[in-house]
Amino acid sequence: MRLFVNEKEHEIMPDAVESLAETLRMRLHLTGTKVACARGECGSCTVLLNGRAVYSCLTITNACAGASVTTIEGLATPGALHPVQRAFIDHDAVQCGFCTPGQVMAAVALLAATPVPDESQIRRGLSGNLCRCGTYPRIAQAIRAVSGQLEATDGR
Repeated sequence: MRLFVNEKEHEIMPDAVESLAETLRMRLHLTGTKVACARGECGSCTVLLNGRAVYSCLTITNACAGASVTTIEGLATPGALHPVQRAFIDHDAVQCGFCTPGQVMAAVALLAATPVPDESQIRRGLSGNLCRCGTYPRIAQAIRAVSGQLEATDGR
């Protein structure tokens, strides 16, 4: 099957029930997508599938034929982080970092759908992504900064 990941075409032959997370990590060696629960409960595996945030651990690769997938590795451009990635750093929204790729991808999807989200929209947009370190206030700050609701800061 053909799969477009981070704007590159890949011809792959996944197993019948292989998850997109497995394909990304094991076949394509894109290890930024994390798998913590493998049950769709934590959001660490969030990627964009045709622009929509999905749990890649619950998405069967064979159902993605011809689709466009964006992973955390596909956000930055050479020499420049994506604005959401930059804001997570500037607002110190990262602690252990395990949830960060999924949080960033969910934030990118939220901002694409709602460019200036209010607090309830931010909470709803990220509700499927758990952070065991509890950096939710700083994640929300980062999102508000990208949407122009906050001045850039180093978060400290």
